[in-house]
Order: sequence, then structure tokens, then C-alpha cells
Amino acid sequence: MALSYKARRRWALVILIIGLPLYIAVAWSILGVLERPHVLVEIAIYVILGIVWALPFKFIFKGIGQADPDADE
Repeated sequence: MALSYKARRRWALVILIIGLPLYIAVAWSILGVLERPHVLVEIAIYVILGIVWALPFKFIFKGIGQADPDADE
């Protein structure tokens, strides 16, 4: 069952407004508990975590910036 365009837009908004800040807080708190690694390692960790959060939601974000394909012309 595929999500409609409007449902995908709503879920994308929820993910960006609520999910992303929560993910950032969790990642930040986990890295705060660990002893501070070298600066380059820390940057690499943040870059990897920045990419990994979006992978499960790729199907939701795909095509969101496009015009609604289901809308009447």
C-alpha cells in the first residue's frame, strides 16, 4: 500500500519538524557520554549520522518537491 502524495508531504513535515530534532538530540547525547574523539573522527561520525537518519525515510521524501502528480491539471 503506497502513501498518497499528500500523506507523504505530511509525514515528511512531521519527520523534519519532530523526528530530526529528536534524532539530533539522541545522537548528541550519545556522543556526549563518550570520551571526545579526535576532531576528524568526530566530524566523520556526525556526517555519517547525518546521512543515516534519512535512509529509512527515502521513499517518503522522494518527489516531495515536485508538483502533485494526482492533482487535476
